[in-house]
Amino acid sequence: MDDLNKNNLEVEIISKESGGFISANRNIFNNIDLSDNSKFILNQAIKGTPMIKIGDAYPNLMLVAGVHGNELAPQIAALKLIDKVFDLDLNGTLYIIPFASPKSTMDNSRYFDGIDLNRSTHLPNSITNTILKKAKELNVSAIGDFHSSAPNSNPGKEGVFCTQKPCDASFFIADYISKKVGSEKIIYPVAGIPFKGALEDESNLAQIPSVTCEVLSAIGYANEKICERSYLQMIAFLEYFGIID
Repeated sequence: MDDLNKNNLEVEIISKESGGFISANRNIFNNIDLSDNSKFILNQAIKGTPMIKIGDAYPNLMLVAGVHGNELAPQIAALKLIDKVFDLDLNGTLYIIPFASPKSTMDNSRYFDGIDLNRSTHLPNSITNTILKKAKELNVSAIGDFHSSAPNSNPGKEGVFCTQKPCDASFFIADYISKKVGSEKIIYPVAGIPFKGALEDESNLAQIPSVTCEVLSAIGYANEKICERSYLQMIAFLEYFGIID
């Protein structure tokens, strides 16, 4: 067991090509609460993409942040979520990936080696393809992928992306989060159109219900208020499945 792992978090490095020093990105590091868990996870991220397992019951849920390394608030919120739930008696199991691509986060970049990971889930051996394969292996019930969107971009507002076909559960998850948190519901009729290769779309095509939650934030920037909005989206995602009360 890692000497830093004071709370005995269960961690797996699911991609070893993606490691990076999160602390090198001061924009995110200065906003992280350096708890025992966070210090341990930051250390693990040097090795690659860390996946934290919390709980040992059904259903299984996966939460992902940092698919775009310069979208900081969800990554900070994911660490906060781990601190809040790691010692709770959950009604299920959580697999939390706070940094999908630590190297991208270190570089404060949307891309990993020139690749947009949210347009490459369908490509073998991409990091998001590896995440989806792991979700299938773990028989997860749903995936929540958490992002931020800059003003004057797409969507340029706080929202929850979902699709209606072929996996209508995506719509119902998004509807709950939208009503609970106040994030706008953004509906696409069919997964994979127009966003081929997005983790959410490829998950829904694989019949794993998935949503993409976005908070409004300048790129490469985070503050407490924005992080809290992302955290509330995550909590609503868990509440939909009854993982937490």
